[in-house]
Amino acid sequence: MNRIFFILASMLTISCGSSNNPASTKAPEGNNITISFSADSAYSYIERQVAFGPRVPGTESHTKCLDYLVATLNSFGAQVSVQEGEGIDFYGKKMPVRNIIAHVGPEKAKRVLLCSHWDCRPFADNDADRSRINEPIDGANDGASGVGIILEIARQLQQKEATVGVDILFFDVEDYGKPDHIDVEYRPDTWCLGSQYWGRSDEGQQCRARFGILLDMVGAPGAQFLRENFSVAYAANIVDKVWKAAETTGHGDRFLFEDGGYITDDHYYINQLTDVPCIDIIHLENGGTSFGAYWHTHDDTMKNIDRQTLSAVGETLLQVIYNER
Repeated sequence: MNRIFFILASMLTISCGSSNNPASTKAPEGNNITISFSADSAYSYIERQVAFGPRVPGTESHTKCLDYLVATLNSFGAQVSVQEGEGIDFYGKKMPVRNIIAHVGPEKAKRVLLCSHWDCRPFADNDADRSRINEPIDGANDGASGVGIILEIARQLQQKEATVGVDILFFDVEDYGKPDHIDVEYRPDTWCLGSQYWGRSDEGQQCRARFGILLDMVGAPGAQFLRENFSVAYAANIVDKVWKAAETTGHGDRFLFEDGGYITDDHYYINQLTDVPCIDIIHLENGGTSFGAYWHTHDDTMKNIDRQTLSAVGETLLQVIYNER
């Protein structure tokens, strides 16, 4: 995902199984909701994605992971399809896009959208070893972590039905934007190609979810989540809803009521192109001015995935979903 630092309005901004030990959180009296989320299960879904190898579009690893994600969502009773399209990459060439779309409770009129990107960065352009910058990364946190959490949420929804339906979107070709070390003419909007394609398609234009929540880099040890500024600009009430749900589930120490930077991520294009207000839950460091040292490097491996962080995010989202009426 592209991260361009600039000054705007005097603020520093940024341009993206099963388990025997499920975690349970009892909601406050009056909500009457017991939330179960297995961090072990979410971890295993992330580990499985990484085991295929880097999920770079056009590779065998990408295709194998696609088949796995579709089969897993189908096993949870979701209505699943693959949206095939194309975007234009930073070379100006056509790039195939394969978004995974799933509907839990498709008959329900009231709906919530959950999304993440499932592809990998084809470059390690931030790696200290400059001899390996043209090798793809594992993308354990940047990509697989959000997908793993959403898969576990889908599994829980099969076991305990929510009042609202849930639409799931795994965007492709999010992380294929131009790296600094390749000298080609700048082209706008070369990141987030999957969400741009979906947003302009009939599926995006017809989406009637009340709101959307994007997950990006949501698995690192000790991760904290600031209130990303595009999210606040487009959907401040949804940011409040999610951050208050985090307090309810005992994760207020992870979801801070502090402003982060402006981040051009998939949620930006959802907000620009559709009628669905969408927010971004993303790990920011140093007051919202930077990301983990592993970001876009070969260190973005399973060592950067922490079960406590997965629980904090997963339980918060289930609190939101089960309280929607």
